[in-house]
Amino acid sequence: MDDLKGDVLDQGSSSIVGGGGGGLTAKQKASFARGDGVGVHDREEVSNGSSNGHSTTAVRHKKVEARVYSPFDQEVIRLAAQHLQSLGLSKTVETLIAESGCQMEQQSAAKFRENVMRGSWDEAEKSLKELATHTNVPNELKKMQFLLREQRYLEYLQDGKTLEALTVLRQELTPLDYGSSRVHQLSRCLMISGKKELCQMAKWTGKGAESRQLLIDKMQAFLPPSVMLPPRRMRTLLDQAMESQIHRCPLHNVPSAALRDNVSLLVDHTCGNDFFPTENSQTLSDHTDEVWFCRFSPDGKKLATGSKDYSIIIWDVDLDTREIKMDKSLESHPYGVQYLAWSPDGKYLASCGPPDETADEVWIWDVEMGEVKSKFSGSDGDCLTTCAWDKDGKQLVTGGIRGQFYLCDLDGQRLSEFEGVRVQCLAFLGDGRVLAADTHHRIKSYDFSDLTDGSLIQETYPIMSFTCDRAGRYALINMASQGIHLWDIEDKVLVRKFQGLEQGYYTIHSCFGGVDEKFIASGSEDYKVHIWSINQEKPVFRLVGHTKTVNCVHWNPACPGMLASVSDDCTVKIWTTKDSPDELPSSRRSSCHPQWEPSSNGSSSNGYHC
Repeated sequence: MDDLKGDVLDQGSSSIVGGGGGGLTAKQKASFARGDGVGVHDREEVSNGSSNGHSTTAVRHKKVEARVYSPFDQEVIRLAAQHLQSLGLSKTVETLIAESGCQMEQQSAAKFRENVMRGSWDEAEKSLKELATHTNVPNELKKMQFLLREQRYLEYLQDGKTLEALTVLRQELTPLDYGSSRVHQLSRCLMISGKKELCQMAKWTGKGAESRQLLIDKMQAFLPPSVMLPPRRMRTLLDQAMESQIHRCPLHNVPSAALRDNVSLLVDHTCGNDFFPTENSQTLSDHTDEVWFCRFSPDGKKLATGSKDYSIIIWDVDLDTREIKMDKSLESHPYGVQYLAWSPDGKYLASCGPPDETADEVWIWDVEMGEVKSKFSGSDGDCLTTCAWDKDGKQLVTGGIRGQFYLCDLDGQRLSEFEGVRVQCLAFLGDGRVLAADTHHRIKSYDFSDLTDGSLIQETYPIMSFTCDRAGRYALINMASQGIHLWDIEDKVLVRKFQGLEQGYYTIHSCFGGVDEKFIASGSEDYKVHIWSINQEKPVFRLVGHTKTVNCVHWNPACPGMLASVSDDCTVKIWTTKDSPDELPSSRRSSCHPQWEPSSNGSSSNGYHC
């Protein structure tokens, strides 16, 4: 029996314990960490009655094989232990390590962590030398020593131990001959007396558990994960898994930051329809003729609509209630309003007319005053039908299909021009280039500073309109009879062709929108608003409500749950989400929405067209 003492498997708790309450032997633990089987013993107690009223217990032991953990399982155990440790469940971690035989990190790493968190700097230096044997680059020891001694130096300064800090600076930090600029910065900290000033100058969080943990996290970057786990590794993996699911979700329209603490890890992430702008919350009928264009201001608090009735209406947008009310009507336009462009600060609005010889001016409005600030006209016979602002809002490009293309300022003064360019649509990129779609089925880039140009995109059918995303990386092109094409401007490649809408040779405007501009929307000659995920060719929604061609749609840049559409039926429709914008998705799934119908690919199979 003596040879069996010390290795017992407690059947009640299923935990491996050593004789006398100890853990596994060092040899057994090492074997567990390797995934080898370890022979342990179970025991059975058999009670035998006796004639004198006492019972005797005979113990029979049987040998069993301990569980063998795969490398994957060992890593999961280590990650679980680290996460539990971060939650303060130290006893749980001890039990997990004892029962599994898997160490969270190597002994030298654990010793180093303990010494740093206690502020035992001399012992931490010794542990660091052991850790350094696991690095592959000799210079990394010097970097690690610098970080450790920097923490020690700053803590001495905060404690008012100036002489000790000076000793560390002169005898430990400087001799490393590393980070000379940082050493100079640290030396200036000697003249600082207060903690707040010290932390600001050193860009440090102050003495305590937070800064020491940050130090350990920095040290891990020099070590392989088999020695010391990367900080918060399980949370990082779970975040990556969630981001991957969000990326694959065709209806995701909630900011990730808002979703993070309101999502369950117990089920796969799937968005319903409640947080997508499918509800026709308002229909505005103040225009008296076809409405050709709409555009939200950059801050999302205004909406401008232009109509064949010669008017521009400015609407106030309440982002909290998502209600829209008429602010003012700009009615002195001498022709219909086909195109509108807000200045980046939202102070000015430029307006253009239709492709008619009378539409020879671009009007620049002061929106707050409701007055025309200036007008720009080119050469005789010009027809200016489109425009775009530069990123500073101080210059404007405009052009049309008659063959000239101009750059002007806020006062309507001509600054430069290109001749012989029949412009269909324009965009001003952040790098100063101007993109122009012309009548040769192409988009070219133009630089007004040196009057150079270059071809970017060549299509085979007429380009009726296009728009760029906020980053200026992608162009969304409405093609005559060919649907919508998404182009990568930088790589000059066609990324995707979106299907489902009807468009002949009428000008229809589409847009990027939703959270992180992961969706696109467009009007259509089938009287519907079509919405696609940027990753799918077929629409995820078709919004039903207009009774004639939908000419333009625009997504509110400040509210991913709000969309505006305008139509030849003389109305402006506002589409919003079913629920409050402050609510977050739950396990609820959408019910019937009368204003939209499911797309043919089944992405919205729980919707109905009523």
